[in-house]
Amino acid sequence: MKKALIVLIILAIVLGVFNATQINLDQSFKGDNAVAAIGVIGCACVVVLLLILRSSKKIAERAKGNS
Repeated sequence: MKKALIVLIILAIVLGVFNATQINLDQSFKGDNAVAAIGVIGCACVVVLLLILRSSKKIAERAKGNS
């Protein structure tokens, strides 16, 4: 499970970087730029959620060890 989370985090970061390179700052939020910006925001949300899941798994493992 730990390796899968790390792989998903890395994939989300790579996809976010790719979307960030697609943004044209001269014509911000028009056409494909809006899609790329939404993609970057979505990837950032995914990374945050996966990091929360990872930390909750660590807390659950520690709770099992103390019982």
